[in-house]
Amino acid sequence: MLTPPNDSTLLRLTTYSGLLLACARRGLFLLGRSIHRRLLSVPSPPYRSLILSNHLINFYSKCGRPDLARKVFDEMPHRNLVSWTALLTGYAHRGLHACCFRLFSAMLADYLPNEFGFSAVLGSCAGARCARHGRQVHALALKTSLQASVFVSNALITMYSSCCRADEDDAWDVFTGMPCRDLITWNAMIAGFLSNGQPHRSLKLFAGMHRGSIPFSQATILSVISSCCALQHCRELHGLVIKYSFESEVEVGTALVKAYAGYGGDIDECFRIFEGIQEHDIVSWTGIIASCAEKEPEKAILLFCHLRQRGLKPDRYTFSTVIKACAGFATERHCSALHSVIVRFGFGDDLVLSNALIHAYSHCGSITLAERAFEQMVNRDQVSWNSIIMAYAAHGRGREAMQAFSCMDTPPDSATFVGVLTACSHGGLVSEGRDLFKAMSEVYGIAHQLDHFACMVDILGRAGKLLEAEDLINQMPMKPDSVIWSALLGACRKHGEAKIAEKAAHGLMELEPGNSVGYVMMSNIYSAKGSFSDAASFRKGMKDYGVKKDPGLSWIEIGNHIHEFSVGGLRHPQREEIYEELEKLVIKLKEIGYVADIRLVVHDIEEKHKEERLLLHSEKLALVFGIMNSSAILADLRIMKNIRICEDCHNFIKLASKCVDKEIVVRDANRFHHFKDGNCSCGNYW
Repeated sequence: MLTPPNDSTLLRLTTYSGLLLACARRGLFLLGRSIHRRLLSVPSPPYRSLILSNHLINFYSKCGRPDLARKVFDEMPHRNLVSWTALLTGYAHRGLHACCFRLFSAMLADYLPNEFGFSAVLGSCAGARCARHGRQVHALALKTSLQASVFVSNALITMYSSCCRADEDDAWDVFTGMPCRDLITWNAMIAGFLSNGQPHRSLKLFAGMHRGSIPFSQATILSVISSCCALQHCRELHGLVIKYSFESEVEVGTALVKAYAGYGGDIDECFRIFEGIQEHDIVSWTGIIASCAEKEPEKAILLFCHLRQRGLKPDRYTFSTVIKACAGFATERHCSALHSVIVRFGFGDDLVLSNALIHAYSHCGSITLAERAFEQMVNRDQVSWNSIIMAYAAHGRGREAMQAFSCMDTPPDSATFVGVLTACSHGGLVSEGRDLFKAMSEVYGIAHQLDHFACMVDILGRAGKLLEAEDLINQMPMKPDSVIWSALLGACRKHGEAKIAEKAAHGLMELEPGNSVGYVMMSNIYSAKGSFSDAASFRKGMKDYGVKKDPGLSWIEIGNHIHEFSVGGLRHPQREEIYEELEKLVIKLKEIGYVADIRLVVHDIEEKHKEERLLLHSEKLALVFGIMNSSAILADLRIMKNIRICEDCHNFIKLASKCVDKEIVVRDANRFHHFKDGNCSCGNYW
């Protein structure tokens, strides 16, 4: 029997307990450890050992040393429910879920858990995504009538939200069955819907919460902002954030910026939210950089420079976002500079960043630097190999892609085969593509998906095997998507096949009635055949259905500025000078064999005017402007284009590369073309 303490021992007990509790809260491991050593040298009666041992278990658990907490637990001559619960909580918080389950089972031999014990083990069920154990704990909570505890019910909601499928409503059943709820309950259910891919239910629940005048917290707002499904939701929540004075909080502001950017919001609005944040951190800076990275990469780079000037240290997420911005430029200049900064900040061997750099260098037109980034990696994963294979594919290096595939030291996945099949398509490797497509399922056990069928249709179609491509589509176990019909249609355009093209165009228009590709391709096919009335009917169909063609645009970077060109270059301030230089270049190119491919002009007009239309294509104007502003120091010219380069521009630039003695790299919507000495890396196969 334990003897109750007297006043002096009670004072010492309270002192040591308070010290251990303070050390636990502040994570003062060394100080708490020294207190433990002091306690070992002082004889203690049993009651004192029990209380202080429980404090020691709590202290070691909160300081991240569950091994020492277990040692104290095992050496205790007496234990109570607090002892078991403290160790359970420590295991759950440290992610030692198997240990937590075993300890919980052992505890049931002597004690029934209290609400804190239930909460701890349910936390481990959630962390381990183990619904089976969670249901067993739930059953025990029902037997002990502790499900009625708000604390336990909240843990059950979190557990079911983490473990169960979106179509299982166990968490919602717990929520609706609760006799009373607190703010944590609402937050847990809102976050649960979000984590299960049901953001619309999160928004609906929050709307009900707001209508019921139930107070909400910053945590509530953060979950609801992440549940936004449209720009209108962002705006409505933004108003609520302002009304309740959350707009200056860094977490809320960052979440709003991310939401606006994700749903096509105005970048200026993102900046206004960002500037309203009271105290910025690296996460908020990363958020505003991410909002610009894709659409306005120049702003993203500028923001990154401001971040560094303010003395903030970028983390791997910041660098990853800025690398994405660098991939939007025509040259690798920004990417190379950022790469140096990444190395200087100690992230040179970071796997994720190295993988991103491979993609960025490739996207900027430098397959050489992409290769170098890959070769310098200390460790590689599946993404690394997929990235270099896709880089080779984009630059028309089919053989190199095949070689990389054969050297992979990790098992290929579905994305690997998309990359290597794309490489076969761009390189005209028909038999190799067939073999890989067959090996996917028979050797590697990977099921064919729509992407793989699209690649195979492209491989066959580009090679002129249109009937075989059509047969493959007919044999598919799933319905073809717009990418597959576009691939077949493009092949028909290349080979002048109108009958199969009509079927492909019909399939594409049915899936995407607002897509101009089907109309434009068919118009081009009939124009090339001289059937201008049929071509006109497709153009009329576009007009009748309100379908608009994306304008062809080209960009070239000169110095630190990006210059944009549309057909005719009407908006460029130097268009007259460009026209003059273009005329001079055309004369030189005609002397070495250039003949305008007037078949590509879809309108029935005089041949002279057809040639004039072709010469005003945006990529030709960008090329001439680049030549006007280049020097002997500039080794090559880089041009970006938003749609596929036409055959006439391809021939024009190919001859221009020989005439001006420079490598010209064109990135179009499909791939890269490296023009040099009158040849193209695609081998005229694109």
